[in-house]
Amino acid sequence: MSEAYDGQQVVGMDLHRRRSVLVRMTADGRKLETVRITNSPAELRRVIARAGKRPRVVLEATYGWYWAADTLAAAGAQVHLAHPLGVKGFAYRRVKNDEKDAADLADLLRMGRLPEAWIAPVEIRELRELTRYRIKVVRLRTSCKDQVHAVLAKLGIEVTCSDIFGVSGSAWLDGLELGQPYAGKVASLRQLIGGLNTEITMLSEVIADLLAGHAGYQVIQRLPGIGPVLAAVIIAEIGDVTRFRTAAQLASWAGLTPKHRESDTSVTRGHVTKQGSRLLRWALIEAIQRARAGSWPGDVKDAIIARRGRRARNIAKVAAARRLLTLVYYGLRDGQIRCLPEPAVAA
Repeated sequence: MSEAYDGQQVVGMDLHRRRSVLVRMTADGRKLETVRITNSPAELRRVIARAGKRPRVVLEATYGWYWAADTLAAAGAQVHLAHPLGVKGFAYRRVKNDEKDAADLADLLRMGRLPEAWIAPVEIRELRELTRYRIKVVRLRTSCKDQVHAVLAKLGIEVTCSDIFGVSGSAWLDGLELGQPYAGKVASLRQLIGGLNTEITMLSEVIADLLAGHAGYQVIQRLPGIGPVLAAVIIAEIGDVTRFRTAAQLASWAGLTPKHRESDTSVTRGHVTKQGSRLLRWALIEAIQRARAGSWPGDVKDAIIARRGRRARNIAKVAAARRLLTLVYYGLRDGQIRCLPEPAVAA
């Protein structure tokens, strides 16, 4: 039985795939109600309506949180997203259940101790959906191509083309006389590759159209190794760059800064944290590897390798990626990168 309360309420929501638990409490921590719901926008709206005007609601950034955050925001709630790494301590309680998790989330929020994640706006989520899906489709295509090469290796067929999926390579594959089931498998894989090529082209065009008016999209493509695809991934993963006060803060969020553990007289510094967006780190490292010889990322890598030896190659790539992310930050924030020469204007 819920009690009447006129002040602003705090609600903790332990979100799961099928069912969720909501705990409503007052600003001073007095519990008003615990409700278990079957996940649906209508059911969530019905329950949150009992929390009064502008309740503060917290849910964890877990699987499928978009619908819940959007439903709560549309219902007038102030939505907060708990960072999964910040609430890991819940797992070490003697008793762990959904009600206690929801209550602990609400307590962290009302006491001002909630480790929050950024709630990306709808347009950024849509862009992420497209860029992340394109990456998955490209990886599927790579898997199909690898399987074709594996079939040829099993049959001891020497590959005489640099790219067996190009024009000349396809003609070479057409001329091979393979027995079954190998011929059928190769034909099936080539058909799948053709379909995936079509999907990748379509996704690239849609993403480019979405970013046509983005101020920083063209700017960051002037950086070494960054083309339209990687620029789109970087923008989608970072979102609103102005939420970071400095480039160093962005690098820390991206997981490209070293770990630092300090207690009393003991100080430990280690490898980069690898927290934040894994795809953002991948895009930056990929750009470093694609950068032309003689460009400044190569100079950064070479200087570190010369000082620390060949075993520091990965360290050198990460250091160059961190430098690249700094320039990305200024390009997205200011719409220009002052240390780069202005592009030549066609006469």
